[in-house]
Amino acid sequence: MTTYTAGDVIDVQWCVDNNGDHGGMFTYRICQNQTLVDKFLTPGYVPTNDEKQAAEDCFEAGTLKCTDVSGQSCGYNPDCAPGQKCWRNDWFTCNAFQASERRACQGVDAAPLGSCFTTIAGGYTVSKRVRIPDYSSGHTLLSFKWNSFQTGQIYLSCADIAIKGGSSGGAPTTTTSSGVPGGTCTPAFTVAVTFNELVSTSFGESIKLVGSLPQLGNWNPGSALALSASQYSNSNPLWSGTLSVPAGTTFQYKFVKVSSSGAVSWESDPNRSYTVQSGCSSVATVSSSWK
Repeated sequence: MTTYTAGDVIDVQWCVDNNGDHGGMFTYRICQNQTLVDKFLTPGYVPTNDEKQAAEDCFEAGTLKCTDVSGQSCGYNPDCAPGQKCWRNDWFTCNAFQASERRACQGVDAAPLGSCFTTIAGGYTVSKRVRIPDYSSGHTLLSFKWNSFQTGQIYLSCADIAIKGGSSGGAPTTTTSSGVPGGTCTPAFTVAVTFNELVSTSFGESIKLVGSLPQLGNWNPGSALALSASQYSNSNPLWSGTLSVPAGTTFQYKFVKVSSSGAVSWESDPNRSYTVQSGCSSVATVSSSWK
């Protein structure tokens, strides 16, 4: 197990077999919910499906972005197009899948075949750099995820690491069943956060919640969370929506108004920010008005 210091910029590398190079995009992630990660580090323990999904959501929220490393080239995947979810430069991307040379993931390093070992057709390295987050853990996981282009496959792997010097992390907080520190309970891995927004709209208009999480479209209004007007009235113009977020996650967001023609109007700056509670409660509510 390798130990890193919070804020370090480190080299990360994987090896892809020449026969299995399906192109696409890849990421490195660190989940900062230590209680949840400890489930996967406990020998003999088989995580539930809910815990597996909570871990994946937590890792996605903890993506170590290409753009967090100064001077690193962070391009857009040539196999994607503007408006698609894969059109983003914070993930790492391979070359065009049908490129005439240095195709797919071989195009990242331009490494020769045989530069790393595989058991089938020989492999080549794929290297990038990531920044370790401001977090401390005596034992956690660095997750690797490869979203293929040629096939509808996702490959997952991980490495054991430790992180020192961070301003957050360590042992999970023990709380009472009401969320008050000092007692004991089973911490919630994910929290269902309901957003209630008061905003007057005209016929045909809708309200969406967009932000820095994948569930909120990664700031793309086309993929944002659509709110419900089921409780809307002239005296109480309430729009509401709920999303499940890993406990302890901090993210930014805004509300947007979408007209019947598809035109989008954004709230005024600055972005809103929210940190999901850590504790026993698995629900939370955020109420606000359009600004």
